[in-house]
Amino acid sequence: MAILSGIIVSVDAFFIGISLGLQKECRFYFLAAINFFLFLMCVAGFFLAIWLGEMVDFDAGLFVGVAFILLGAWCIFKRADGSAMHSIFVAGVMMSVEAMLITAGLTLIFGASLAIPVTIALAHFGYSAAAFFLSRTRYVQRVPVKWGKIISGGALIVYGLLAIFV
Repeated sequence: MAILSGIIVSVDAFFIGISLGLQKECRFYFLAAINFFLFLMCVAGFFLAIWLGEMVDFDAGLFVGVAFILLGAWCIFKRADGSAMHSIFVAGVMMSVEAMLITAGLTLIFGASLAIPVTIALAHFGYSAAAFFLSRTRYVQRVPVKWGKIISGGALIVYGLLAIFV
């Protein structure tokens, strides 16, 4: 069940992949580097959850839900003050932190299994790569970059609310 949950919750990487693909300066090897960093963050989230689970007894759904809502709101309301490379970097860090939170939350809920971070990292790579190439088609190119950020942030907020209330 933890692996299936990881695959389902990783769908927001699709929207982040579209957001990255809509930026003309972003290349696929940027996405590959982001996903390598994401894998390392998933492993860190796994060990962080094991450590936190031993130290403190708390509601994992509430912790992950609030973190997702804050991350989603930041994604929507943060203005792009820097260059396109800065925007790509911020999207990559946001996707990696979100994957780390998913890994930590699922590890706290379902228990320690090394399959959780691996599955989440692979699902994020698959979804974001598919969306990246989809966003390079001429029909999707008409969508403003701003909408990709709003959709990915909105997905994180919805996931946060689901984590809290479901």
